[in-house]
Amino acid sequence: MAMGRKDRERQGTMWIAASDIARSEGHVFYRALNRLFQRHGFDDFVEGLVQKSGIFANGVGRPSVPPGVYFRMSMVGYFEGLTSERGIAWRCADSMSLREFLGYELTQETPDHST
Repeated sequence: MAMGRKDRERQGTMWIAASDIARSEGHVFYRALNRLFQRHGFDDFVEGLVQKSGIFANGVGRPSVPPGVYFRMSMVGYFEGLTSERGIAWRCADSMSLREFLGYELTQETPDHST
């Protein structure tokens, strides 16, 4: 690697197709955990528990976060040492592998910390 001058800045592209964005394989741990959750029907199980408890917030305030996604976000906070909901929400919005873990596409908004 040799030293050289940096090229002059030029205006970036305004639009990039999602298929042109460089992707890695994602986080191995979160992919394996997601496969485990899917194999055992975790999302349906947790949603059923929440519905039975009567704490489902339908049509009240901000749109609610699905229970499976909320649990996954809490796990991200625990595993990555994030202590605030704002930090967890930012991390999940910023990481493509965590978006995949939560089940959100690149063009979808991830849950807000105030939800």
